[in-house]
Amino acid sequence: MSLLTTCIGAYPKPDYVKLPDWFNHPAGPDTADPTKQWLDAMAALGPDAPEIIEQGIKQAVTDQVGCGIDIPTDGEIIRENYIHYHCRYLHGFDFVNLTEKEVRGGAYSAKLPSIVGPVSVKQPYIVKDWKTAQAYTDKPLKITLPGPMTISDTNSDIYYNDPKKLESDLAEALNLEVLALADAGCKHIQIDEPVFARNPKNALDFGFENLEKAFHGCPDHVARTVHMCCGYPDKLDRTDYPKADPDSYFQIADAIEDSTIDVVSFEDAHRHNDLSLLEHFKNTAIIFGAVAIAKSRVEPVEEIRERLQAALQHIDAERLLAAPDCGLGLLGRELAMAKLRNLSEAARSV
Repeated sequence: MSLLTTCIGAYPKPDYVKLPDWFNHPAGPDTADPTKQWLDAMAALGPDAPEIIEQGIKQAVTDQVGCGIDIPTDGEIIRENYIHYHCRYLHGFDFVNLTEKEVRGGAYSAKLPSIVGPVSVKQPYIVKDWKTAQAYTDKPLKITLPGPMTISDTNSDIYYNDPKKLESDLAEALNLEVLALADAGCKHIQIDEPVFARNPKNALDFGFENLEKAFHGCPDHVARTVHMCCGYPDKLDRTDYPKADPDSYFQIADAIEDSTIDVVSFEDAHRHNDLSLLEHFKNTAIIFGAVAIAKSRVEPVEEIRERLQAALQHIDAERLLAAPDCGLGLLGRELAMAKLRNLSEAARSV
């Protein structure tokens, strides 16, 4: 038996793609000025910037495929982080006048862009990013977008003062990108909502409603995928990072199953779940985090295989995909590839 494999989103940037990255920023998982630093770095790359970035995307895609990944991503090589890159293409965001805010339930504090007006699409962008990456593989390439609740949590709202309305407008803007991707031929569209695990109450109150709005009209041949990890540390091998309550997955499991989400991504490697969680899902496929993205230890093939086999006691193989817990940016290329190779070998031999 063989399980399909995928990655979540981010892949380590090559050294020659000299763009800021919240995985290696000295201040921690966010930057003091997320867009100015990115714009300055893009300018410093000079007129060859598009070719340099595309070469980095090619490396990320071919690395994943070479390691045995069935559904690779673009590696988010052009992004300083997966949230603010998207927000630059929206009206209503002020990247000059930043506002300090605690995010991820107080896990860290950062100076963030301010939401100062109605949110709407300024310039569609994601189809171009997907086409660039898809050109380097015959495998179906997954593209990622930040979800409404996660965007709201990682920016400072000084206009709406109404999270439900803000996130509804963000969902409408996301829907335009989702439908454009589907029309272009993308078969795997992933919306990242780690804040669902941080705040399951809001997820149930209005988060799922906005996810449905973001995916509204998405055709059946597209896998509507949602990623819900429990949080990044600020550095590799930090063990005391405050993560979401592991019970949060159980709190939202039935709402996931009742939604139109086709595939949901859970982390399991950094901190194991009670695998009875998987029994809540009769139709939804599970991307199962089987290697840790914040630990330098490379999990042996047999260890990964045993955990996948344990998961298969609770869900059928056709609905279980193997993946890292989250993005791979903290690991560096060598560690990331070592983990992906072992992941793929384990998934092929369960």
